[in-house]
Amino acid sequence: MAADGRGDALGNCARIAVGEGGERAKPFTPEKAKEIIMSLQQPAVFYNMVFDWPARHWTVTHLSEVLQGKQIRFRMGRRSTDTVPQYETACSYVDATLEEFLTWNCDQPCVSGPFKDYDHSKFWAYADYKYFVTLFEDNTDVFQEVMWSDFGFPGRNGQESTLWIGSLGAHTPCHLDSYGCNLVFQVQGRKTWHLFPPEDTPFLYPTRIPYEESSVFSKINVVNPDLKRFPQFQKARRHMVTLSPGQVLFVPRHWWHYVESVDPATVSINSWIELEEDHLTRVEEAITRMLVCALKNAEDPSHPAAWLNPTEVEETSHEVNCCYLNGAVCAFFDHCERANKEVDVQALRANGESGRKEEPSAQEPMDMEQAHRHSSVVETQKQEAAGLFSPDLVPVTPTCEGKGCTLEGDSKDFIKRDGEHVAELPCSKRQKTSKRASAVAEQATSKRPVAPSRMFVSTDDLLDCLVNPQVTRMVAQLLIQGKSL
Repeated sequence: MAADGRGDALGNCARIAVGEGGERAKPFTPEKAKEIIMSLQQPAVFYNMVFDWPARHWTVTHLSEVLQGKQIRFRMGRRSTDTVPQYETACSYVDATLEEFLTWNCDQPCVSGPFKDYDHSKFWAYADYKYFVTLFEDNTDVFQEVMWSDFGFPGRNGQESTLWIGSLGAHTPCHLDSYGCNLVFQVQGRKTWHLFPPEDTPFLYPTRIPYEESSVFSKINVVNPDLKRFPQFQKARRHMVTLSPGQVLFVPRHWWHYVESVDPATVSINSWIELEEDHLTRVEEAITRMLVCALKNAEDPSHPAAWLNPTEVEETSHEVNCCYLNGAVCAFFDHCERANKEVDVQALRANGESGRKEEPSAQEPMDMEQAHRHSSVVETQKQEAAGLFSPDLVPVTPTCEGKGCTLEGDSKDFIKRDGEHVAELPCSKRQKTSKRASAVAEQATSKRPVAPSRMFVSTDDLLDCLVNPQVTRMVAQLLIQGKSL
């Protein structure tokens, strides 16, 4: 969207459609909203879709009254300008009520209570990944105050949602979610989102330590990167938007994101939407968990378990992980059979041997024919996406064009729209679905016996793949590359 036309486009948003009964109408039907979500390949912000949600008024003060003194775990992080990401394993944790949080967050001296050791000027607090089913287990009526059915998912409400409450500076380190896509409803305060597309993954230096199922972290502090250590990050295409109350952000599958609260108090609600691709991803995640747990549990028992993210409740045994892997494989084949799809093993093997030539890596340039084909596909996708956008669906655009993109502009620049502060778009995932994934795997395992000849995956089967010369060569290269950083 051109800078010159943005003001007119946003100004037109004041003219909201009105239904026959005089009621305010939403810009997208549930069916159309779902069509957009399932086809769009870039982040975008929905406007005027949640104005009638009861959860629209869920301020921290309101939630403190609803929860009536219930204790919540807050992650405590330091306000710093370090170039190292502040992973959850490096944070402290306190259990406190929202009343205690509000008192501390007003910068009032805390001589007692859970926050007494945390100077408000030096620390931020974040109650993140709070699942509704646990948080509101004594008041399930509030589930109905979140209505994801408006986005085309009938029956989805707060029961499939998580709550996030933070103070100024509270943030999640840059990561991607292995499963699904993400819808985020901003309720109170503003949050700035730094997003990077999946194809930029090599430039984000991914890591699985600290380990958390369904989260792949970046080694980079994207708001203060160490470019000497991570020079490839300069090639990453940063997309930024500051989400304001009443707006809903769509985050497509495997988009990297770093999220930071830019107001004194913020409240967000999100829901991860399952996708067809998740079936294969569960197998990949099961393999990762088995390897990480096996290797880290073999270390000195006195070594602190800093590799395990606090959202992971325990270090699982090899036996449990084997069952999980087999369940994931069974679920994958069940899905293929239900969808009348055949798994072409020869094609999978050929694809692996060719090194995924159809998806060139950052280290392996495309030839001219591949580049032309890739460019044509991208251009077609862009043209199709452009037809979806409107004043009520605004794309999140890159902060600058070309390579070497760095953080530019002030993320706190805003314009007025419908009487609210709205982000000026620059013009130049944990325990997330792991429980659901485990349930799917267990259900598939219990539905039918596993045929040893075809389905059962043993430790030897996994090792046979992992010690394949092609894999070990790649691992050796990655290891050497990592130590040379």
